[in-house]
Amino acid sequence: MSKPHRAMLFAFAACAAAVTAAASSHAATDPNPVGSPKVASSQDGKYFDAAGNPTYNISPSGKVDWYTFSGYRRFNGTCETCHGFDGSGSSFAPDLTQSLKTIGYDEFQKIVINGKQSVNTAESLVMPSFGDNKNVMCYLDDIYVYLRARADGALGGGRPASNEAKPKTAIANENDCMGP
Repeated sequence: MSKPHRAMLFAFAACAAAVTAAASSHAATDPNPVGSPKVASSQDGKYFDAAGNPTYNISPSGKVDWYTFSGYRRFNGTCETCHGFDGSGSSFAPDLTQSLKTIGYDEFQKIVINGKQSVNTAESLVMPSFGDNKNVMCYLDDIYVYLRARADGALGGGRPASNEAKPKTAIANENDCMGP
């Protein structure tokens, strides 16, 4: 394996480990895993709730923030195969517009990173781990805020009609995570 490839894999593994560590430390202090989606702060076009979790921002005209729009694109490019268009569920996987009403950011991260199995006499659900898939991990917050907006009923189905411009920070983070 070439030196640049090793460096990229190391950086990606470190990023995934940091996400998992952050999720673990926050989970112990969050008695209400879902919390209010209301925007409490923002930084470079990214919005956060009072607990510091990523959240969406949708204007009264329906214009969504960049990360919600990016989450729509990423979800429907990767996750909809099993979870259905717009996260509405299928015979393969649950309706995430319902699941995100009861699981918070930390649990969402854990499930996506590590996968999940629920196999018994009543069901056989197996979600693979996406912890090493950069097309998911580099946009995990985006996917979460999109699904959070859908679960809260703040965003309907289909492509958002308009969105904010992509922030420079999002471009830099994408280049850092995905590589050249």
